[in-house]
Amino acid sequence: MLSVVVAPWEGDAEPVFLRAPDELHDAASTMKVAVLAALARGGADLDAEVPVVNHFESVVGGEFGNDPDWDSDPLPWELMGTHVPLRLLAERMITHSSNLATNLCLARTDQWAVAEVWRRAGATRSATPRGIEDYAARAQGVHNRVSARDLVRLLHSLADEPELLALLERNDFRVDLAAGLPPGTRVAFKNGWVPGARHAVGLVHPRDCPPYLIAVCYTGPLADGSDRTDPAARLLARVSAAAWARRGEITR
Repeated sequence: MLSVVVAPWEGDAEPVFLRAPDELHDAASTMKVAVLAALARGGADLDAEVPVVNHFESVVGGEFGNDPDWDSDPLPWELMGTHVPLRLLAERMITHSSNLATNLCLARTDQWAVAEVWRRAGATRSATPRGIEDYAARAQGVHNRVSARDLVRLLHSLADEPELLALLERNDFRVDLAAGLPPGTRVAFKNGWVPGARHAVGLVHPRDCPPYLIAVCYTGPLADGSDRTDPAARLLARVSAAAWARRGEITR
């Protein structure tokens, strides 16, 4: 299943291209944008020193932890047992898609705050009610799901929070949407991947026309779960390139 939504950034971001926009996909790491917004809007002290641990409360009771072999960022694991600024964890959650940092940030907010981020964005189908690798919750039917339309709405809801968009521009994984753009193109985006799914949502800033939003969600066997060499990442790059080629039409 391939879902695509393209919309202008200005105004109400009404889509100009839709393909299976409301199909639900495993959220993968795209849910980290909602966690970031919840953390920022909740007034958390980002300069506060927090302990780096690997045990978290499951939403169905009990505890769970992250597997370092499934994490794309080694830095938080190297800091295990120390105290670090919450700001560092929030940054690594976005720039290096750290799973451990995500759950540490989620512990400093709550699932209700994340749900409010989705509600405020106008999302109609997406929900991310559990932490990363909370397998006990998943076994009981608690799933993180997103649609391409809701991802566009989520990113558009950050219009008045330029500091969050600026952080998304520092994404270290310059694949997926970024790989389909000319070198040096400014883009604020978050991608996510697990075996069987590959997604990305971004705000693209062309130099010759107004900015636009694009979300691409893919679920299928092409996605092998690797962070930079996933064949599905090349598929997302092709869709991104196709939207770029018609960028002048998006705001008309």
